[in-house]
Order: sequence, then C-alpha cells, then structure tokens
Amino acid sequence: MPDTNSTHRRSAIVVGGGMTGMLAASVLADHADVTIIERDLLPDGPRARKGLPQARHAHVLWSGGVKALDDLLPGIVDELVGRGARRTSVMADLVSKAPSGQWFRRFTHTGHVNLLCSRDLLDAVIRARVLRDHRITLRQETELLALRGSARRVSGVRVRSADTDSTLPADLVLDASGRGSRAPVWLRELGLPPVTERTVDAGFGYASRIYRAPGTTADGFPIVNVQADPRQNPGRGGIITPIEGGRWLVTLAGTRGGRPSADNEEFVPFALGLPHPVIGELLAHAEPETDVVTTRSTANRRRYYEKAARWPDGFAVLGEAVAGYNPVYGHGLSAAAQSVVALRRILERQDLRAPGTARRIQRSAARPVENAWSLAVGQDVFYPGASDEPPTPLERLLAAFVDRAVDAGSRNPHALRILLDVMSMEKPPARLLMPDMLALVCFGRKKPPLAGPPLTARERGAALDR
Repeated sequence: MPDTNSTHRRSAIVVGGGMTGMLAASVLADHADVTIIERDLLPDGPRARKGLPQARHAHVLWSGGVKALDDLLPGIVDELVGRGARRTSVMADLVSKAPSGQWFRRFTHTGHVNLLCSRDLLDAVIRARVLRDHRITLRQETELLALRGSARRVSGVRVRSADTDSTLPADLVLDASGRGSRAPVWLRELGLPPVTERTVDAGFGYASRIYRAPGTTADGFPIVNVQADPRQNPGRGGIITPIEGGRWLVTLAGTRGGRPSADNEEFVPFALGLPHPVIGELLAHAEPETDVVTTRSTANRRRYYEKAARWPDGFAVLGEAVAGYNPVYGHGLSAAAQSVVALRRILERQDLRAPGTARRIQRSAARPVENAWSLAVGQDVFYPGASDEPPTPLERLLAAFVDRAVDAGSRNPHALRILLDVMSMEKPPARLLMPDMLALVCFGRKKPPLAGPPLTARERGAALDR
C-alpha cells in the first residue's frame, strides 16, 4: 500500500503533453507533485498542434476507451458531448464493410459505443481539465535530453529550455512522448541492454479532408467505413467520421502502390475506387472545408519493455511510446487510456518510489497494449512486405478464424455482440475462442449477407438534399 503517513511529497515527471501524458499526470497528482515536460507550445483551445500530424486524420474512441476516459476524469465524456462530440451506438450508427468483404447489419442494443470528435477537441478538453489541478505544472518548449541516475534507478531528467540545460529530480519519470519516444536511447545511455522491438508495416498512406456535412446530414449521420482487404494488393479503404460543428472528417487509406495523394482533385475519385464506392458517392454533394493532408508514417511498432531482463526503478513508458498502431483500426487512444487506468491501479497499491513499482506499471500497462496490437497486426501482417518474417502458421490459422467470426458477426446479432466486445476493447481477443462464440461461428443461425451498405433511405436522401 502507498505510504499515506509520510510527510514527504513525492515528485513525478511526465514526458509529453498529449492525451496519454495528461491522463497520466491526473493520476500521478494523487501521489506526487507532477511536472509535464512538453517539447512544443500547446495550443490554447481545440486547434492543431505541432508534432502531432496524425491528429489530422480520423480518430474513433471505442467503448473500452470511453469507459477508461470517464473513469479517469469523471464527467469528461459529457463535457466533450457538450462541446459537440457525439456518443453513438456502435452498430446502430455504423455502416461498415469488413476487410473480408461483408457488410455488417445495423443491429441495435449491442451496448457498445463510440465517441466521435476531432482529435483537436479531444485533446483540448482533456488538457484544460487536467491543467486546472494545482498539483500539476506544465513546462512547454522544453526538451528532455537524458535520464539522470543509473541502470538501477532513474532519479530525474536533464532538460533543455530556451537554450539552458537544467536537471530536474523526480521519484518517477513517465515517458508518454508518443511515436517519437527516445526511451531506447535514454535507457542505453544508462547502460541497459536494448529491448526487443517488432515492426509490422503494411505501407499504408493516409489522406484526410474535412467537409461540411452535405444536405441535412449534420445530425445523426452514421460512421461510414470501408475497410481495406489484406487479400488484395494494394489494399484500400476509407472512413467518414461525423465530428463537431456539422462536419465530416474523411480519411482515405491505401498500401504501397495504391496510396492516396495530396491532390485535392484526386480525393473523391480515389474514394470512388475503394472496394465499394459509397464514400465517394456521399462526398459528391459535400463541400470541402480544407485541403487534403497526408501521412505516410503508419507502421505498427512495438517495444516490449515489459519483457526487459533489467528495468530501472523510477521509470516507466506508456501509450504510443510503447506501441504505435496503424491508425485505421482506431485502437491507439483506447489502449492508451486503459494503460493509464492500469497505472492508477498499481499506484493505489504501492508507493511510486517503492522498489519494483516501475516494473509493475510496465507489465500492467502491457495488457491493453497487447490487445490493441493483436487486433492491428492480425490484419496488417498479411500485406506484402509488412514484416521481415512471413505470417506464422498460427497467425494464418487465427486470421482464418477471425474471418469466420466476422462473417458470423455480420449475420448474427449474438455473434456480433461478442465480436464487438473485442473490437471495442472491452474484452481481450481470446474472447472469440470461448465456447459460446465457437458455437455461433460453427453452428449458429445466420441471415444472408447484405448486398450493399445498410444506409437508410432517409440517410441517403439527407446526403443528396441540397
């Protein structure tokens, strides 16, 4: 248990002022005075920030992430909804074509939700809430240069701000600096061996554009998602995500040899060339508000810190600094929020400076990371050139089973609820192998496949109503 009788107030440093860093700071503030080290100058309000190019593309927070977010910052989801975000029922408000080709029926009462908004709004609302805490200090335009301490214990950090180097002591340093994390370098400088890493890069490129929602679709229009098929090369997909302000954030994706370009004139034609043209058809009467923005850094990359033979006390890594995912699956934010919940559980049981606390944080945070990793890599590993090693026989067997589970989910509401338990990150992927799901996959009654996207006549009419 934490030493609540101690008069010494602990100190903690969080590296990175993004969503993961802010959530982690809110948890640490119950145990220590917290300083957030942020390299950039963060915007005042829901505006684009430097150093986060992926924020320009579609983000979806799944049920597991929504619950974790509201657990960490009670009422924050209602606050986001009050600012224009939408809390939607996954299958009632989702028109989705699976990678294996099936259209999902829009079953109701699944109990799973999505939170839809721009990344700018999500980060701004979380940031404003967290920084109201007087126990948290934000140091912007400050770069972490190195960890201080030894291979046994990290005791602080060396930072540079306004051309001045300084050392900040800390009982716990938590790296939440995202995909660009330099933790491997910092640990090596302390004399620790490198950790195991794995990269699965399907070669996806992304192009996104914001549109004014056409006709009368600003309220209540579903997500429209055409997922790429790893059995086709190049793989292509896209998503329309309704966001605040009566807008659609549209992201198109393609693998090597089929990536979307930054040319505004090519955006809709690319959408019309997806495995189904529904996104391009819906954009035909939509007015663009921005130019196209593109991203090419979309690899799944994981660092197995939890398996390190040696790990220093006083240091832990969370969020995309541990694992970054192909954004198309939308699980990165949810995994990060769940990792911070894991951090809180550990700190509720033991002091953050106690021997072994940092390693326990690392191992506990790895569980949601593993779930999101399995969901992403289970598809991407099958694209040509995605990995140095071809898919193993076990990966091929599991992928074939997942295809059958998806088919069952598209045609049976009971199978879909179980599938969504996994896709929404409320249950681990092993849930698909439980006897009830196996029975539904192999013997359950199934409706015939849908011939096309299950948009209602009212929704189609709203998109065409000018």
